[in-house]
Amino acid sequence: MDKNQAKIRIEKLSQEINKIRYQYHVLDKPDVTDEIYDSLTKELRELEEKFPDLKLPDSPTQRIGGKPLEKFQKVKHRVRQWSFDDVFDFSELEKWEEKIVRMKERDVSLKNEKLEYICEIKIDGLKIILNYKNGIFVQGATRGDGLIGEDATKNIKTIYSIPLKLNFPVDLTAVGECWLSKHELERINKTRKKQNEPLFANSRNVAAGSIRQLDPKVAASRKLDSFVYDIDHIAYNMKHETKENRIPQTQLEELELLEKLGFKVNQERKLCKNIEEIQKFYESWKNRKDKEDYGIDGVVIKINSRVIQEALGYTGKSPRWGVAYKFPAEKVTTIIEDIKIQVGRTGALTPVAHLRPVVVAGSTVSRATLHNEDEINRLDTRIGDTVVIRKAGDVIPEVVEVLKNLRTGEEKKFKMPTVCPICGSAVQREEINEKKKETSSATYCKNKKCFAQEKEKIIHFVSKKGFNIDGLGERIVEQLMNEGLVSNFSDIFELTKGDLEPLERFAEKSAENLLFAIEKSKKITLPKFLFALGIRHAGEETAVLIAKAIKTEFPISNFQFPNNFQFSISNLTKIFPEINKENWTNIKGIGEKSAESLVEWFGSQENIEILEKMAELGVEIVVEKEAENRDKKLENLTFVLTGELQSFTRDGVKDIIRKEGGDVSSSVSRKIDYVLVGENPGSKFGKAKELGVKIIGEEEFKKLIKL
Repeated sequence: MDKNQAKIRIEKLSQEINKIRYQYHVLDKPDVTDEIYDSLTKELRELEEKFPDLKLPDSPTQRIGGKPLEKFQKVKHRVRQWSFDDVFDFSELEKWEEKIVRMKERDVSLKNEKLEYICEIKIDGLKIILNYKNGIFVQGATRGDGLIGEDATKNIKTIYSIPLKLNFPVDLTAVGECWLSKHELERINKTRKKQNEPLFANSRNVAAGSIRQLDPKVAASRKLDSFVYDIDHIAYNMKHETKENRIPQTQLEELELLEKLGFKVNQERKLCKNIEEIQKFYESWKNRKDKEDYGIDGVVIKINSRVIQEALGYTGKSPRWGVAYKFPAEKVTTIIEDIKIQVGRTGALTPVAHLRPVVVAGSTVSRATLHNEDEINRLDTRIGDTVVIRKAGDVIPEVVEVLKNLRTGEEKKFKMPTVCPICGSAVQREEINEKKKETSSATYCKNKKCFAQEKEKIIHFVSKKGFNIDGLGERIVEQLMNEGLVSNFSDIFELTKGDLEPLERFAEKSAENLLFAIEKSKKITLPKFLFALGIRHAGEETAVLIAKAIKTEFPISNFQFPNNFQFSISNLTKIFPEINKENWTNIKGIGEKSAESLVEWFGSQENIEILEKMAELGVEIVVEKEAENRDKKLENLTFVLTGELQSFTRDGVKDIIRKEGGDVSSSVSRKIDYVLVGENPGSKFGKAKELGVKIIGEEEFKKLIKL
């Protein structure tokens, strides 16, 4: 066969294999056997090896990947990826629609736009972003943080329901869900059981883990599937745009176009005229979701009109024009076999129920929090009780009800210990209000050197919001402490390969990886550095306030930091011990409790010596880049947040406030400008009223930022 003949044969084989793939994986109507498909693919691969320059960019043979990737590249999304806000019942759905209607009525340009909704079932999988150039698949990525994702192109190519070549030569960014079928999970787990490997808990985790495998052959072996449901960007060559494939004006047209382009689109969707019809669709799927071969965890509701969608826009986190109507959190019954105490970073003693293992929300649960002694007494929880536990998503499982009718009389009441179960020191509740004789609901160990507290402090230090040292999880931290290798923060930066390799769980490569992560973490911003220290009552908000104050006019007696002051740990150890309680509270947003903790922490010579040691070992505070100068709507205003916000996430609203020049404080004082209150506010709401601080809701906040 000469080269020209090979070229024709390769093109024909590719077309036929893609047709078979589409019939089998998208239409679910295979018209040939696997043996025929395998034979054709084998021939194509042999021709490509003989004539490598004739290999097509969308060749079906690329779906099985070659060598494992050394690492995932980061990719910037063409269009920012959002996640929908959640609602959990019909009343919340009504509130969402009321907001939509009000916003639509205020916008005269939307007067003639019809308000309808598209309901789609919410697939429990991994979000993927697919990019095509002139109809050819060029890149696939994970969602990541919404702005930056992981390049997972080679693994996504192993998903047969995702076309490598579209039916029209279009530039496109499409969004969908990667998922694993329940029967495929069962097959994988049977194989793992035979090989004495741990079983996978749910299909979503397998799908996510498969896409993040370094070797595409692993992803290919797991037979992943997909549904595509959104178009983020589309551009045609003018000569290819027709009435059949015009740019969609509604969500329904968008789904129909995706099908025409060759994607697998879930057929379970409904156009609804009102929320009563939405509720019927939701109820029907709530009762039959488990009958499908893929995981379903709710219904996604989108306004059908693209014009209305664009006019309503987005909040800091989510589109206003859509919402995820989640199915009720799973609840199951099990038995409390024991109650044990867990000691946290601050010394708080938390009672934890040790349960008869049970599967809930897709994972096996053997522990659940009982919160504190008051909660145990409220529920009258006893060892041996049959209880209802609840787990939704990543939320820590909790005991919500005791089934007292199932008691046998053998159950045992639980008493909180009078000494710390780890170090044997005295424990007590803390005084909150001396005049009212109020104490905390939590009980605290009074020994600040308690092993459990020290361990939790180090876990906090290396966490994502602190030094973000990948590989230093709870078990490794405990192991290093037990071996005497780590007793405080600075010890982490002294670890060597020779220290780690003899330890269980550490081979040469894992030791190198951890040391690389530690070295990488040595450059850190001031807010993250201060947060990592784990100073009580001085969390993320306080750390940001201190960092901002240093850049402006941080008051320490007569000392003032100059502009563009280059901050270092060495300077910190000299200056921070000089700061008294009054100085700290001069920073707007820092309250008395935070100030007292800061004075106590930086007044400790032992803590200062640890910081000095860290500086000697190469830990550096780096200066964050300043944002572009522009008019900031919340300049010099300080906010406290309390309650459940409906239009924003807690982190999202903090980001908005800071980007607009404002600050967020964790405590209420007379210096606070606004307390932003959501539903079910806490004690901060009462204190704000008592002090006369201005209280605003979400709508007033939106006016402040002109949203």
